[in-house]
Amino acid sequence: QVQLVESGGGLVQAGGSLRLSCAASGSIFSINTMAWYRQAPGKQREVVATITSASSTDYADSVKGRFTISKDNAKNTLYLQMNSLKPEDTAVYYCKANLRTRWNSPLRDYWGRGTQVTVSS
Repeated sequence: QVQLVESGGGLVQAGGSLRLSCAASGSIFSINTMAWYRQAPGKQREVVATITSASSTDYADSVKGRFTISKDNAKNTLYLQMNSLKPEDTAVYYCKANLRTRWNSPLRDYWGRGTQVTVSS
């Protein structure tokens, strides 16, 4: 069993900052790529930022220069530092990990349950 638990969401005013965390636990052999996604009401889930095992990062155009993805390999924890938040950043933010549970198991995606981020104008 693998669990991903997000934390750090909340209500913040426009221009403010939040730091999201995602702790991965359970039967984890190795982690390939981790990512943050978000889903606003009435919209499809979209990728926000990704980080590879080599710590290469990529961002959606809408968050470039404002959000920073990072990870602590020793703690199997993913972070998303969000600065200069805008009302359009309001969404449920989900963590995804692409990982192996054993040395010979295929890579598989695991998702957290999400954390709500609300940005007021």
